[in-house]
Amino acid sequence: MTWSAPLLLILGLLVTAALAWAAVVSARRRRTALAAAGLAVPGGRRAYLGVGLTIAGVAVLAVATAGPAAMVPVPRAAGTVILAIDVSNSMGADDVAPTRLAGAQRAARAFVAAQPDSVDIGVVAFERGALTTARPDADHTVALKAIDRLKVTGGTSLGAAITASLTAITGKQAALGRDGAPPPDLGYWPSATIVIFSDGQNQGNDVEQVATLAQQAGVHIHTVGVGTTAGTAVKVDGYNLQTSLDEDTLTLIAQTTGGEYHPATDTARLDGIAGTIDLRLTVSDEPLPLAGGLIGLALALLTAGAALTVLRSGRVI
Repeated sequence: MTWSAPLLLILGLLVTAALAWAAVVSARRRRTALAAAGLAVPGGRRAYLGVGLTIAGVAVLAVATAGPAAMVPVPRAAGTVILAIDVSNSMGADDVAPTRLAGAQRAARAFVAAQPDSVDIGVVAFERGALTTARPDADHTVALKAIDRLKVTGGTSLGAAITASLTAITGKQAALGRDGAPPPDLGYWPSATIVIFSDGQNQGNDVEQVATLAQQAGVHIHTVGVGTTAGTAVKVDGYNLQTSLDEDTLTLIAQTTGGEYHPATDTARLDGIAGTIDLRLTVSDEPLPLAGGLIGLALALLTAGAALTVLRSGRVI
């Protein structure tokens, strides 16, 4: 419980105590005077119920005036999300209309639109290498513009996508050393999430190592498989190359980091991706103002006290 004006609380309680003391003294004097006159006290204790309710109303109003607020735990989506989008040549395939990349862009835009302002969103485009095209920012229009600029080019390296995303999250170089050695301590980022949109076609062999690095840093990776397992042909430099969705690699990445794999083999599934990826919630204590409810209770007590006093004595006080 917190108070915005504790001095008003003290003053209000002192006034209430003074009123209660005055009411008790007045009641004793009245009983003494009636007893001296040989008269019985009318109504007994019930005669003072109206006064008691009025004083209770004043006490509650004094508490409300001090601005009380209860600290309650409020879950909310917060943290950092990196959208890593595959822009390799295979993402030009049309087994997801109109192309895999266009479908991934549409799903990524819907995902951004579904996130509250408390989530910082960044964008990483990857093929054989990876480039952070928008650093994590609460201004989601930056991420949307970065998504719109993506074009198909090059091969695929899911490992590069993860290391570039970790670099964007931690602000530290996250690439593995030449001997496969992990980088220095990246810290622990439990409120950070990477969402990879890819067909899973990978030309690197460090995926599991890099996924483990993300897991050690507390970062969950959700993977979105864009394409079909039957696959199709895509033209690259005048050649027709067969390409299909590799669900096993994308599932391995997600499971290693505690995330989930989400298949998006058609337009309908892509459109629903925003609702299937749940960010981890952080719980924070936020003040819940109580003054309004207390004022309502005080008015009810004051009204009841006044009504009883009028009914008993024909006067308000």
